[in-house]
Amino acid sequence: MSHTSSQPAPATFAPSGPLTGTVRVPGDKSISHRSLMLSALAVGESRVTGLLEGEDVMSTAAAMRAMGAVIIPPDGGGLSPDAGIGGGHAGQGGAGPDRLWTIHGVGVGGLLQPQTALDMGNSGTSTRLLMGLVASHAITATFIGDASLSKRPMGRVIDPLSLMGATFSPAPGGRLPLTMSGIVPAVPLSYRLPVASAQVKSAILLAGLNTPGITEVIEPVPTRDHSERMLRGFGADLSVEVEADGTRIIRLMGEAELKPQTIDVPGDPSSAAFPVVAALITPGSEVRVTNVGMNPTRAGIFNVLVAMGADLTFENEREVGGEPVADIVARHSVLTGIDVPPEVAPSMIDEYPIFFVAAAMAQGVTHAHGLDELRVKESDRLAIMAGGLARLGVHLDEREDAISITGSGGEPLAGGNGEVMIHAELDHRIAMSFAIAGLNTRGGLTIDDMSPVATSFPTFQAMLRDLAG
Repeated sequence: MSHTSSQPAPATFAPSGPLTGTVRVPGDKSISHRSLMLSALAVGESRVTGLLEGEDVMSTAAAMRAMGAVIIPPDGGGLSPDAGIGGGHAGQGGAGPDRLWTIHGVGVGGLLQPQTALDMGNSGTSTRLLMGLVASHAITATFIGDASLSKRPMGRVIDPLSLMGATFSPAPGGRLPLTMSGIVPAVPLSYRLPVASAQVKSAILLAGLNTPGITEVIEPVPTRDHSERMLRGFGADLSVEVEADGTRIIRLMGEAELKPQTIDVPGDPSSAAFPVVAALITPGSEVRVTNVGMNPTRAGIFNVLVAMGADLTFENEREVGGEPVADIVARHSVLTGIDVPPEVAPSMIDEYPIFFVAAAMAQGVTHAHGLDELRVKESDRLAIMAGGLARLGVHLDEREDAISITGSGGEPLAGGNGEVMIHAELDHRIAMSFAIAGLNTRGGLTIDDMSPVATSFPTFQAMLRDLAG
């Protein structure tokens, strides 16, 4: 499943004129992961369209099938748990909104012992959420991943799941490869999140599905709430209490019975941010991105861009499967630097790399704070973005959990084929962010490897070509 099995795919990105047209980005990755996991735990047949068919989500699909679920891709095949995924691999088959995936679940508590290690590729979300599922089942699973994922710490998930009774044998530093054994019955837990993390919250709630009694997660800083919305949608007994200071207390009644669902996955706002920012910073551009998920816990990037002066309009606003959705029209804009406070970070944590590119093209200085989470993503995104932007002539000040970026005022960034090589460190969002930056340089830049982009946005380069005409 890992993209590192292929040869590096360097690519050069240079100015190509205005970007115009209409695009639909791949399905929301967070919702795609959870659609497969919860469908696999329901009893009966669930049907999913709009699924992101990137490598990260395919890692989740392969793992759920290894533990007993039957997952049938749009082009057939996959009639047994040990069959291959079929044509759904990233870069094949496409990610069209009408492609139907069918999932026959095993029921909560019904996961089977996987016969081989679960290869998570580059997907931290798959790893941490699946650790939650395994924690309350009487099975043992080994998680492996690519070089990038194997550097990412898993301790923040290991700690609460250990309190529920699961046992772990990770590599040094709490990293992959990691073997864990679940327990039945697991111990219900009341856990206050020490850091804002939707993945940790979700792992605990997923473990709670097969745990007797009430599992409680206390969330001082709100994070994306797809798990809560979707668990309720599948029939779980889940409540959310919001205290006066904004703290959320999420309670889940265990030994749940999930009911199969029909799900239409909206477009991923994290992916939509790339064509949106590209249009905002490229003179003469106007781009429409359709069917974008606008969950308020995920829409921080768009709110911040509007605060910078972005010409964004939100049309055809509607609700699909409990999630707010809209079409976004982005037009070239004169952006102005702003101060982004730390409380915004959870709602746009994955979008900071492309936001930094927007800040680099703005007028004045942009300050962003509370960014320590960027240090432990697929790469140290704060350091790598700062280093790459500095190579493009951007003046900035990187600190432990903050950055200040002095924008160019709309002037092209430095560049030149053969002169500026960006090392994306196997990070898909770093690669795509600098690809967008390359469209607004003097002569372009080269990215060492675009193959990791298949994890979340297999059609990214084709989309840029289409928009450039």
